[in-house]
Amino acid sequence: MKYLLLVSTSFLLTACYLLPTQKPSPWLVIDTFNTKTLTGWQLADTQNNTIPFIENAQITEIRSFDSDLAADSVSASASDSVATSNSIKNTTATAPTPVLGVNNGYLLKKPAPDGVVGNRKALSFKALPKPVPVGETYTFYTRIRVERFPNNHAFGLSNMHPADIIKHGYNAFEPTLRVTDKAESNGFKNNGSLMVKIDSEDKYRQYANVKNINTNKDAKPLQEGAWYSIWYVVNNATVKNGGQVYSVYVKGGEFSSQSLVYENANFRMKRELPLIYFLANCNTGPLKQPYGNGGLAYDDIYMSEGINLTVPY
Repeated sequence: MKYLLLVSTSFLLTACYLLPTQKPSPWLVIDTFNTKTLTGWQLADTQNNTIPFIENAQITEIRSFDSDLAADSVSASASDSVATSNSIKNTTATAPTPVLGVNNGYLLKKPAPDGVVGNRKALSFKALPKPVPVGETYTFYTRIRVERFPNNHAFGLSNMHPADIIKHGYNAFEPTLRVTDKAESNGFKNNGSLMVKIDSEDKYRQYANVKNINTNKDAKPLQEGAWYSIWYVVNNATVKNGGQVYSVYVKGGEFSSQSLVYENANFRMKRELPLIYFLANCNTGPLKQPYGNGGLAYDDIYMSEGINLTVPY
């Protein structure tokens, strides 16, 4: 009897263990940057006019949150010590010891090191884990953080293969999100708000700022050092069927909760092909009138079939 009871208990425990405890996540990982080296990314500087010439000018590398935290701690300790020495000479300030994680990183992308200008197209791209077929809608999730302004960055999706991405540069994009405070050739000055691609006959106004629907005004400039979560719902149907458009949701900065900030922005080229690459591009501007090479950080890039406005982790 005791043996039968033991066998029955063991069987029940095994059965419970084999039962699925949760559904698989609908989110597919493009990259979370939680390794020490880039995997699957291709880099190309396709209009490199740096003087003196730097062969691979762009900086696209994984940085550690742990290092950031440690650096912030050292900085805080130094500033606290200075403040303390100015007020209470015989007291030593001690900064809290940061709790460091394991392989917790993000991608920092810059067109060139500080002070170097003339790199006009710094491309970084990675194949999607699954193509987005023509006729399908997928949601993409990306977190970004502005290192600092001035800068000029764009990121999004491409339906071109690597050789053509390198050949076409900005025209390899379809859905595109832009971060910049650069001045356009006609003198119009962007203010650093998140931007989307629009159809326009004005060659200098090919992007629009996202909106704050609560104020009915353009969104404020992105805050340096703040992380923003972005969901972009991409409709890859044909133009005839209402596709080649995308809508954007944001959480972060002035958006304390997830907010729709733009509906039906336009694909850049409308090639009506499967989307197959995540693409990021940036540049420092022309040598005679450079507009800066502040970096943009990326983390947690995911994709999900259909409209999915959940957080993927």
